[in-house]
Amino acid sequence: MSTTPPRPRASLLLLAYLGFVSLGLPDSLLGVGWPSIRADFDVPTEAVGWVLTAGTVGYLTSSVLAGFTLARVGVGVLLAGSTLLASLALTGYSVSPTLAVLVGCALLVGLGSGAVDSGLNAYAAGAFGPRHMNWLHAFFGLGVAIGPLIMTGVLSAGLAWRWGYGIVAAAQLVLAIAFALTVRAWQRDVPAATAVDVTGTEAAAIAPTASAVVRVPVRETLRLPAVWSGTLAFALYVAIEVSAGLWAFLLLTEGRGLSAAVAGGCVSAYWGSLFVGRIVQGVVAERLGSSLVLRASLAGMAVGAVLIAIPGPAALAVLGLVVVGFAAAPVFPLLTLTTADRVGPAHTDRAIGLQIGASGIGAALVPAGLGVLISNASVEVLGSALVVLALGLIALYEWGARRPSVGRPAAVVLPAQPDGDQTSGPVRPVVDGR
Repeated sequence: MSTTPPRPRASLLLLAYLGFVSLGLPDSLLGVGWPSIRADFDVPTEAVGWVLTAGTVGYLTSSVLAGFTLARVGVGVLLAGSTLLASLALTGYSVSPTLAVLVGCALLVGLGSGAVDSGLNAYAAGAFGPRHMNWLHAFFGLGVAIGPLIMTGVLSAGLAWRWGYGIVAAAQLVLAIAFALTVRAWQRDVPAATAVDVTGTEAAAIAPTASAVVRVPVRETLRLPAVWSGTLAFALYVAIEVSAGLWAFLLLTEGRGLSAAVAGGCVSAYWGSLFVGRIVQGVVAERLGSSLVLRASLAGMAVGAVLIAIPGPAALAVLGLVVVGFAAAPVFPLLTLTTADRVGPAHTDRAIGLQIGASGIGAALVPAGLGVLISNASVEVLGSALVVLALGLIALYEWGARRPSVGRPAAVVLPAQPDGDQTSGPVRPVVDGR
């Protein structure tokens, strides 16, 4: 069952939006800056793989670990420290004397970004409603769009590529200071309390309504089938989003006969529909409910994939891409927002960390695998692959949504009352981090 979150503080909401913008900046700088970086270090074009691999390893590691450490360090501390780490690493980009040093900095950027991504998503899932959750992820797209503009402006001005990273590093430093100054505002306070043991199902029922601190060992989180079905669902969703955007150009040019210029515009329309969809459907989800919008969106993704898979004119595939983009728009934010409904509030932070990590794996492995399949068969397999992935995502979501979270007894802490009653009172559930 979902609860309506209180109205978020304007200052924290603004910082959350800026945090999501900052997540999109570093990766998009590399695309424009790499030719200059490659020439500066005198390395082959494919050497960019080392940078991407290091960043991915760091991102996956920290996004998963962040979900398991949030209760110990606090959201504010995690955001401040991780953003500062990203700022220092980007500064390292700007002064790197060799590619090896830059690859090391990419690892650190990944560590910082993964923790920020996981921390912000975990906080937003409990503090913000569907509208802001969708808009936050739309602002990630804004960051991805701003990054190339920064690097292009730097290079057009005759400056070295290092200035692009230096500018973003300075912006990240300012954001880290802002997070540090608001650490207490991000804190999820827990009053003094005593503990009782209940089953995992009872803990999930108590947590949203009573004021209980649910203390669950890590192994109990990892035992929940809903945690793993949700984790796999995130991997499949991101695999669809990235695969469609990565291989659509090849499909439209080699498979459907469009010119490069027109196909490029169509791919931009796909990403644009994703951005617009998050803005529009954030409002719709707040009015109609997350579950209804999620189911409609998942069905829409499948319909769009079928349109792409049908052999026919290029216009049909383009329509399918736009449908996939618009339908997919709210899926990532709403799946994050409803994580507590599937796994229980006591497991939410950890589950979100696993989900964010899985999304990185899905973005890396499935599109690459599709590339191998396309090279050995035909680019037309893209549509069929998207259909299979979309249907798998629907099945996983329905299975996870209808299966109650279960587990062994968990320690639920209820606040002591003045009259000695230990069974009621308004307290927010948190995980103790053990």
